[in-house]
Amino acid sequence: MSAPDPSFAARTIADIRAGSQRAWLVLRTRGPSQFQFWLIALFIGIAAGFAALFFRKGVNWLQTALYGVDDPRSLNTFAEVLPWYWILIIPIVGGLAVGIILNRFTPDGKVRAVADVISGAALDDGRVEKRAGIASAFASMITLGTGGSSGREGPVVHLAAVIASWASDRINANGLHGRDLLGCAVAAAVSASFNAPIAGALFALEVVLRHFAIHAFAPIVIASVAGTVINRLEFGDITEFTLPDASVLEFYGELPAFLILGLLCGVVAAVLIRSIFFAEDVGDSICQQLRIPGWARPAIAGAMLGGMAIVFPHIIGVGYATTSAALTGELLLHEAVVFAVIKVLAVAITLGGRMGGGVFSPSLMLGALTGLAFGLIATPLFPDMSGSHTLYALAGMGAVAAAVLGAPISTTLIVFELTGDWQTGLAVMVAVSTSTALGTALVNRSFFLTQLKRRGIHLAEGPQAYLLSMTGVAGLMRAASDDSAPTEEICRAMIDKGIHVDIGSTLETAMPMFDAHEVNYVPITAQRVGDAPEVYKGVLYHVDALKAYNLALAALSREEHG
Repeated sequence: MSAPDPSFAARTIADIRAGSQRAWLVLRTRGPSQFQFWLIALFIGIAAGFAALFFRKGVNWLQTALYGVDDPRSLNTFAEVLPWYWILIIPIVGGLAVGIILNRFTPDGKVRAVADVISGAALDDGRVEKRAGIASAFASMITLGTGGSSGREGPVVHLAAVIASWASDRINANGLHGRDLLGCAVAAAVSASFNAPIAGALFALEVVLRHFAIHAFAPIVIASVAGTVINRLEFGDITEFTLPDASVLEFYGELPAFLILGLLCGVVAAVLIRSIFFAEDVGDSICQQLRIPGWARPAIAGAMLGGMAIVFPHIIGVGYATTSAALTGELLLHEAVVFAVIKVLAVAITLGGRMGGGVFSPSLMLGALTGLAFGLIATPLFPDMSGSHTLYALAGMGAVAAAVLGAPISTTLIVFELTGDWQTGLAVMVAVSTSTALGTALVNRSFFLTQLKRRGIHLAEGPQAYLLSMTGVAGLMRAASDDSAPTEEICRAMIDKGIHVDIGSTLETAMPMFDAHEVNYVPITAQRVGDAPEVYKGVLYHVDALKAYNLALAALSREEHG
């Protein structure tokens, strides 16, 4: 038997290497095929699942190291026996660290979360800020580990979006593929956080992509399952909350009570949302008037939280222990009411003070407390036709979260997957439907969309509104030297009357000009230098603007229905 030819082995290795390089080049230049895309979705799902796992482990490690508690779920109980000064100092130090990180690595000193992911999906081809996103993840981890009263899911979603953005840049993904990969990352992050694969997939479609296109469904489900597997390999196939014996509706006549509960939860959700933005505005005003540096703002918020935690330690961290106590009926009526009020204040201080975290877990906790309080009042009034008051806590948990997130479908499923109780679907669905209807009427659709509207990003109004802000006039204008453009004298006369648009503007600014002045074209100018007149660059015709707008709408429609 002859010895193997070493040159043949070398040529084989070289061929494999060359083939891999060609495949990578095709992937980068031509975009992924369907099978390749699903494979990428799987890898992103695994990476996002590990990101969620490491974030959760990091928060638990910080809480264990700083508060000395073995089980982070019992942190609020353990904190009751800690020295008061320790409970006060830890959030201050944590807030100081958060302020330094955010003001060093983000341009505005604000944490990135779900709203930024939604904006990235709609306006930036499925990309988010990477540097600011990683800094936000560390800031949120410190916030939750040192006593901040917020949720871990929002930061994890944005961290997963950073992974998707990196992958999109590596393979040169277009807007369609970039948004789908973003949805894959979000689905895996939510699934890994909640051990809820169905809800994770639907959350990505309902909240982030805001459509249910077929082309996005398969890869998002693949990523969602991958994220869930990561969670279950570490924590097992267990639900986040364990309920008492299954509660069922005594009669269908009890359903009107859940309609009323839904309305109450819609109001509570609106109060939570408005409280957060009120705290943010007050904080902005105070910091501006007193000239408080941005890095010190989270430390001040930490001092306020520490002072509250001395009396109400349940506000520390994510709050799943208190949520579980509400779902199992371990709280009295006055405790549920007081805890709910204090939780709203704590969340508003945390997020208004520019600390990290999200609103998902706080809305679940607030909903469970609201539902329990409602049930403790309602069930004694009609004992012959009422089920358990813990059933109202379950329905309230879903109702408040759905109204805050603007995600009735995925939130309903998250409640079922968190508790493993699928027998009370009617009660949860009724409460969720009415809370969402009222909550979206009291705020701008959801916490996230209201947050974006405050930044001047109008996604709640639909693509017909935000697509205008995505198209710049510079790429549509006809240059001043173009034969089809009006004479410069005519345009100068319009400019003198204030009828012109800056070359850096978008159609969001230009389109109203056509109707307001009843003109067919608008001059495009550059900013003046000193007292010199505006520099005339060209002209934007109404027909060109409408054509570009219609093409953008058509492309989006194909994506959403493809």
